[in-house]
Amino acid sequence: MQKPSNLKPSDKVVILSTARKISEAEIAPAVQVFEDWGLTVVLGANLHQEDHQFSGTTAQRVSDLQLAMDDESVKAIFCARGGYGTVKIIDALDFSTFQKRPKWIVGYSDVTVLHNHINQSFSIETLHATMPINFLTHSKESEESLKKVLFGEALSYEFGSHQLNRCGTATGEMVGGNLSILYSLTGTNSQVDTNGRILFIEDLDEYLYHIDRMLMNLKRAGILSRLTGLVVGGMSAMNDNAIPYGKTAKEIILEAVSDFDYPVCFDFPAGHLADNRALIMGRKVTLKVAESCSLKFT
Repeated sequence: MQKPSNLKPSDKVVILSTARKISEAEIAPAVQVFEDWGLTVVLGANLHQEDHQFSGTTAQRVSDLQLAMDDESVKAIFCARGGYGTVKIIDALDFSTFQKRPKWIVGYSDVTVLHNHINQSFSIETLHATMPINFLTHSKESEESLKKVLFGEALSYEFGSHQLNRCGTATGEMVGGNLSILYSLTGTNSQVDTNGRILFIEDLDEYLYHIDRMLMNLKRAGILSRLTGLVVGGMSAMNDNAIPYGKTAKEIILEAVSDFDYPVCFDFPAGHLADNRALIMGRKVTLKVAESCSLKFT
């Protein structure tokens, strides 16, 4: 995988939205933090446009991301928020210049479309991390881990065990992101490639039976059989029917991978959580699952 260049003070970065609309007030805290880091912040020309729930029309969102990817002076691109819409622009983008001069693309949730398309198609690392919409509510650790990666510091985590964890050690490039988005990409040229890799998944506000349906899709497509380890982040605000499904989201996940023997860890601090630690998608990582767990990027 190709690694984008580290940031340095005075570098130009762009905030744009590939998905849902966002206001100036909602990104102001992030702009202040980035400027405090010494960065020069530029906003996408259409960032505050509105097209129903989207941050501008499909063409406007394509334009903002295309210009940012092609601009040699831009060193990182921050997706302002998730929601829905990134999949509507992915096939209209030209990545030829980006391949020659890659830069960090940062975000999570709906930005999973970009992570997987770029990781799988172009072998370029991306950054699954907190977004500008979260800067008033995210943890200090979320922000610190984002800064570490951007400025080239080593990244590793130690975190507690969970009773459903499956112990072991695994190495491989980290891939994945939001489970609902991974499910939606199955069968496309943006589908996640888990062969010899460590898969990360997280999700928010889904019905439990739908968690099972998505995992059955990934399992039947061979996506769950080829990986070397599984890291499960936040499975937040899950829903159930009047007749209960009978299992938690974590139990559903463990059942889905019961035919395979790789290590599995739950409750990693990433996803739709206040404590949303940065993960370098496409970077080789070592996962150790035991009485205490660790994740170390190399």
